Amino acid sequence: MHEHIRHRCVRLGELLIETGETVRALAKLTGFSKSTVHKDLTERLKQINEPLAHQVQQVLAYNKSIRHLRGGEATRKKWESKQYESSI
Repeated sequence: MHEHIRHRCVRLGELLIETGETVRALAKLTGFSKSTVHKDLTERLKQINEPLAHQVQQVLAYNKSIRHLRGGEATRKKWESKQYESSI
C-alpha cells in the first residue's frame, strides 16, 4: 500500500473520531468520494492501525444505529418547508 494512502486512512480515522461525522459528511469535508472514505475506514485502516480502526468502527456503528432518526428528521424538515411554501 502506498504511503500517501496510509496517511490518508489515518487522517480520515482521526478526523472521524474527532468530529463524529457521517461518512457522507466526512467525504464532503475532505473532498474524497464516499466510497474511498468508507473503504479507507472499514478495510484499509485495519491493516495500518488496529486500535484506531476499532475506535472508528465504534463511531461508524453508532452512526448506523441512529441513521433512521437522521432520515426521519430530514423528512420532517422537508414536509415543514413544503407546508410553509404552500401557505404563502
